[in-house]
Amino acid sequence: MRRDIPPLAEVRRLTQKKRDAWWTVLLVDPVATPLVRQTAMRTRITPNQITWGALLLGLVSAACFTQGDWRWLIAGAVVYHLSFILDCMDGKVARLTGQGSVFGAWLDYIFDRIRVMACAVALMGGQYHRTGNTFYIWLAAGVVALDGLRYINSLEIFKTRHTMRKQIKSRIRAARRAEDTAEVAFMEDLLRDNPEADIEQDLQQDRADDAQSTAGTPVLVAVPAPKRRKKSDVIDLQREFRSRFPGYLRARSYLLRHRVRTHLISGIEFQMGVFIVGPLFDAVIPVTVVSAVLLLVFELAIVYKLLLSTRDFARTLDSFENTKTPAAA
Repeated sequence: MRRDIPPLAEVRRLTQKKRDAWWTVLLVDPVATPLVRQTAMRTRITPNQITWGALLLGLVSAACFTQGDWRWLIAGAVVYHLSFILDCMDGKVARLTGQGSVFGAWLDYIFDRIRVMACAVALMGGQYHRTGNTFYIWLAAGVVALDGLRYINSLEIFKTRHTMRKQIKSRIRAARRAEDTAEVAFMEDLLRDNPEADIEQDLQQDRADDAQSTAGTPVLVAVPAPKRRKKSDVIDLQREFRSRFPGYLRARSYLLRHRVRTHLISGIEFQMGVFIVGPLFDAVIPVTVVSAVLLLVFELAIVYKLLLSTRDFARTLDSFENTKTPAAA
């Protein structure tokens, strides 16, 4: 039985993320999204069944890697990419058909980690058996460790940012409760939703204010909020980072217009380098090492950005203590 599924353009809007890894945007979505539409329209396959299929293909890829020969490496790389396409499809089918679940999200995460571990051990084990080079054993441990580090770090950064936002919202709501005149928004969200916004004048004013201000200057600004009846307090927790790297905002806006996130080497690109690029060119060691170094560089950049953000967070909290709010005046 055929389902009533919208046209492909609407499916793209409904299922593709506003920002994603460049590998996914360029090499996966053009294939996965049409397949998602056909799958939802012509079959009753569930997202969890697709997740299982992605795991099984990942294990087939691992089996190919164990053979060690270059021809098997190519086969393993191709199958791994197919596995990743399915891995991207399960979430899209869930969003399109409304079949998403908390358990499905957990299953997808766990199966991803199993696939990476299995392929890392198989790939490096096959190359060790072929060459006798013990460095491959260390590479297997390194790949598994870095994959885990990436996702643990991502989760902890998310929790830290969520905590900062929660505390700021609590302070503002307490300060504004008497008059109920303001809502809370965060500059990063506004820029993500509208990457083409002309904010250069605001940033220049911010830099001028920074040059004349002390460390205790508030980073709370009030701007009109589109489609809202109330004034919106906009909190900028990336102000110090952008002041140090003024070209970041333009690069970020350009990438977001093309749905590409600024974290150019994430866990996805790391996996693709290790399990696709390296095997395809029979250059497992150099590609894995380069991918690992780039992943660490981008992870450190994210940690540094978080550090600067916590300073903006501290200054914002200080501003509530040092500046009288309208409600308290």
